Amino acid sequence: MNIFTYFKKKGIDTLDSSFYSKIAMWDSWYRSDVKKFHWYRVYRSASNYTRCHRKSLGMAKKLCEDISDLLLNEKVKITIKDPVTEAFVKGVLEEANFTVQGNEYQERKAACGTVAYVPYLTNMIIAKDGSVVSADVKLDYVVARNIFPTAWERSRITECIFVFEKTYKRKKYAQFQHHKREKMIGEDGADLGFQYVIENSVVLASDGAGKELAPAEWDEIPCFAGLAERVETGSAKPQFVIDRLNIVNNVDEDDTNPMGVSIFANSVDVLAKLDLEYDSYSNEFTLGRKRIFVAPEMLTDADGSQVFDPDDSVFYQLPEDFFKESHEAMHEVNMSLRVQEHEQAINNDLNLLSFKCGFGTQCYRFEKGAIVTATQVISENSDMYRNVKKHEIILNQALIDLIRAIIRLGKTAGMTALVEDTDITIDFDDSIIVDKQTERQEDRQDVAIGVMGLPEYRAKWYGETEEAAAARLPEQSPGVLF
Repeated sequence: MNIFTYFKKKGIDTLDSSFYSKIAMWDSWYRSDVKKFHWYRVYRSASNYTRCHRKSLGMAKKLCEDISDLLLNEKVKITIKDPVTEAFVKGVLEEANFTVQGNEYQERKAACGTVAYVPYLTNMIIAKDGSVVSADVKLDYVVARNIFPTAWERSRITECIFVFEKTYKRKKYAQFQHHKREKMIGEDGADLGFQYVIENSVVLASDGAGKELAPAEWDEIPCFAGLAERVETGSAKPQFVIDRLNIVNNVDEDDTNPMGVSIFANSVDVLAKLDLEYDSYSNEFTLGRKRIFVAPEMLTDADGSQVFDPDDSVFYQLPEDFFKESHEAMHEVNMSLRVQEHEQAINNDLNLLSFKCGFGTQCYRFEKGAIVTATQVISENSDMYRNVKKHEIILNQALIDLIRAIIRLGKTAGMTALVEDTDITIDFDDSIIVDKQTERQEDRQDVAIGVMGLPEYRAKWYGETEEAAAARLPEQSPGVLF
């Protein structure tokens, strides 16, 4: 099914399909499976080509793994001031396996530039007046290739279509979930502002635009049973969160493209050169292995039995005339290996790749045929520190927006005790980037000389708000701080 043919048929405007070709290209580098590069043909004759596979260092995935671990790992603390609200939100995130999936989708975000989080209500019980008596809050994760913005302002996506692919009885279906703003008009004709509505449609994947199913048809498919054709949220705030890397999108000539770009979007040439060098390095050992050329009379004994294993790739028979001048029975050939030259070239490009992707230099090195990551604390690496803190700006807001969306849905589901505007603090783990022990000791000294208060210290190191920290301070003996 061609999604853009479906959009054209429905009169829906989104980004040009060429940008999604870029996303597919980034994804192929992430998987080390790029057409016409990792798989290529070698000319043998006019009618004969040999299909070959180029070995890869897999550095695109390594970059994505490392930035995701720096941005969102198990040490990141989410603190919500209201305890009831905090317990509810953390329950939803735990049910959604956010500790694992959150890190995974940071990696996918780094690979293709953008991901989305879409909370929703399920298992709803509806009262006669149409209000929701109870429901469960769930969370969907969406990758870049299935995110189609339809409206945006100042790089912020305000309306969007998300595509969820499903398979049932060997048939492929696509659910199109369109989040868009609509005006609300009161019974007296008064303008009540905007609200978000969610429109769903289900399409049977086939050639062209596919076959759109009627609600009665998709209700018979278990994975779409109970799916509403239209949902009015009653909220002026979106029920989705877009998360992207804090890198300017320079792929399109149109500078307004609101989607993110891959962390290696501007380093593809370096990735290609690295894989060429690594493939050559590997072939060096294949082509340079020891070979022994043997005269024909040495291959059999007096009884005519073979002396050497015919499957042994070390020994090769050469014509008897080859050995006439040298009078040798065997001739050993040891090819020289250009190991040092290859390793130097790979290390040079690893430094270039690391620098271009915001990790500074010397982050990776190639030793003994494998990639080694620097293990020292990276407090000295100002490039990496600034890069990570820059990406945290967008991630911090995305997490807060997600939490507030979950709270709104909880209130819609009848949990009136939840507080939407409660204070939310995201404490990112910087222990890999900065020396936490040294920083903590310095803060203790600041408290001792009176330039930092105990509530401020506790709030920083225990992931609390200053109000909560002040209330939880233990009684101190006169003159004793720690």
